[in-house]
Amino acid sequence: MRLRNVSDMDNLPALDRSFAMKRPALALDSDASPVRILLLYGSLRPRSFSRLAVEEAARILRYFGAETRIFDPSDLPLPDQVQSDDHPAVKELRALSEWSEGQVWCSPERHGQITGVMKAQIDHLPLEMAGVRPTQGRTLAVMQVSGGSQSFNAVNTLRLLGRWMRMFTIPNQSSVAKAYQEFDEAGRMKPSSYYDRIVDVMEELVRFTVLLRPHQETLTDRYSERKVQGRTIDCTTDLSSIAIAPQTETEGETS
Repeated sequence: MRLRNVSDMDNLPALDRSFAMKRPALALDSDASPVRILLLYGSLRPRSFSRLAVEEAARILRYFGAETRIFDPSDLPLPDQVQSDDHPAVKELRALSEWSEGQVWCSPERHGQITGVMKAQIDHLPLEMAGVRPTQGRTLAVMQVSGGSQSFNAVNTLRLLGRWMRMFTIPNQSSVAKAYQEFDEAGRMKPSSYYDRIVDVMEELVRFTVLLRPHQETLTDRYSERKVQGRTIDCTTDLSSIAIAPQTETEGETS
């Protein structure tokens, strides 16, 4: 399994629990099962700040009641490098994306853009694969880390990619400037406004995922795909047709 094991999952020293909701989506669905979130990061450095930021996000998501998995891209081949994408890392990434209900993408900003590692992971996720859509209808939160001053180039690109992958990218986002100053020797994020923003983003991601969960199939049902598949509309069961059907003369007189 190419999953990152995160230590101290329940240890949140930078989180002030007196202000943190344990179940931020409770008002939306009191019986909601834990949301399933896949987290991707974009650097293979031993001390990767995008990975450290994603690990903090996973801890916060766990506090919010989510189930998380972090994909390790260290042996992921380049797109089209392996014939027919027949590589265990590619298969696992796609299976994890299919498993997920929402995702977190975090990339370093390198030369004003996302990294090749980040892009390669997204490029390995097809819009449609044997009738399965590994990204469509999922929620998405975007984050970036920078070595210098705060920038939004990477998150802007990730938003564009999320839209292309037909995902619902949430409004909030995180951009951590001078990331080398924001983590201690143990790799834990220090208390700061940057940390608080990640908490905000994860809180919002959980809410949007629970909100959209029961409507995913409807939101991704498209005319063009029904036409290609030959799936005609049955007006006797189509709620939209029934709702706008003209009233009968008797119904009009009654009203």
